[in-house]
Amino acid sequence: MTDMDDARLKKLRFRAWRRGFREADLILGPFADKHVSAFSPAELDWFEVMLEVPDQDLYRWIVGTAPTPPEFDTEIMNRIKEFRFEAHAIRGDDRGG
Repeated sequence: MTDMDDARLKKLRFRAWRRGFREADLILGPFADKHVSAFSPAELDWFEVMLEVPDQDLYRWIVGTAPTPPEFDTEIMNRIKEFRFEAHAIRGDDRGG
């Protein structure tokens, strides 16, 4: 991994944890910590674009209270949706989102 790759991963993890919407932070931050280092360049590109989505919209897609638009309805989004339960379990919160 190059220094540039490492810097990109650190930036993505930081952005996932510091969105400003705590509920999303508590899902996306741990997800990024656990998974982005294994993403392909294309997956990293998608994740970066996804992080630009407004917090409320993104959170609704993750917890299933709004349909995920086709351009974001990907395998990674499905993994994030599944991961939310793991993130809640890690925190000792059994609500699941």
